[in-house]
Amino acid sequence: MSKPVVKFNRKDRPEFFKELTRRVNLHFKENKISKHANLNMKLKTVFMISLYLIPLLILLSGTITTFGPMMLLWVIMGLGMSGIGLAVMHDANHGSYSSSKSVNTAVSYVINLVGGFHTNWRIQHNVLHHSYTNVYDHDEDIDKGVMRFSPDQERKWPFYFQAFYAPFLYGIMTLYWLIVKDFEQAVRYGKRNLLAAQGLSLKTALAYIIFNKAWYVALTIVLPIIIIPLVWWKVMLGFLAMHFICGLILALIFQPAHVIEETDFFKTAPDGSVENNWAIHQMKTTANFANKSKVFSWLVGGLNYQVEHHLFPNICHVHYKHIASIVRETAKEYGVPYHQHETFFGAVKSHFSLLHRLGTGQYDRQLSV
Repeated sequence: MSKPVVKFNRKDRPEFFKELTRRVNLHFKENKISKHANLNMKLKTVFMISLYLIPLLILLSGTITTFGPMMLLWVIMGLGMSGIGLAVMHDANHGSYSSSKSVNTAVSYVINLVGGFHTNWRIQHNVLHHSYTNVYDHDEDIDKGVMRFSPDQERKWPFYFQAFYAPFLYGIMTLYWLIVKDFEQAVRYGKRNLLAAQGLSLKTALAYIIFNKAWYVALTIVLPIIIIPLVWWKVMLGFLAMHFICGLILALIFQPAHVIEETDFFKTAPDGSVENNWAIHQMKTTANFANKSKVFSWLVGGLNYQVEHHLFPNICHVHYKHIASIVRETAKEYGVPYHQHETFFGAVKSHFSLLHRLGTGQYDRQLSV
């Protein structure tokens, strides 16, 4: 049975987003700046990709012969891997890196360099998550069988401990993508015609995924085991450490933006309707954190400005800090919530507090719709 099409309430204060868009566009026009990547963004791109590739090239050079230095290089690669995901490919897959579609496409392929598949990512993130943020049974970012991220999801006894086992699952997230998720998603998206909307057949998508996984495994597992003069399991420890670091960082940046105590969760009516206008829905389901830290914001690709990102995903993240005051003031003017935590740790604490409440049944809800 197909899911009903989600229908947002267009009559719910449409003037808010209309006025906000006008003000944001005016900001770029008056300051004569592009909404796309600037020099700062281009330098960041080089830095993040280098943080991943240079340690890999050193490993493959055969000059590392002891365990400690080898592990340090894998750890640095984990940081570079997460940096590529947060600060490079994310903008490109949203089409905000450049005004050129070909440039965005080329840069988006860097996700394949770290074991992912760009088309699946665009469907899950751009189409399903951004369109239906925190909507049960539509937003795949909260549709996890081994964890409970929504009060509308059935609660099972293992979820009681989810606040404790969440860090481990977060850490193996990218490994799961590498081994299982891309294949499972491709099959599911093929059945829902989501691959066709991206110009791919299921057979072609699976061929791309298999080819991409094969060369990625050859480059990051097979060749290091052959070249590095250490026992194979020590090399594998480094590879696993890289993925664990990356997975944990990605989860701890994305989850506190939506799955926290302050944000709302929704379930559609039988006809697919949702109570709010799309933009107001985004404001209710999204939160910022640590906006005063310039270094932190630079490292995480501006994704601590998730409110601005969800409203304007077509704008490169280097500009979010400059439009945040416009969004915040306009939201206040129209009586729309603007969620934010002063610190990153405050947001993470709120996330794990909500995980505990959802897991123990302190936050249960079954909507009568």
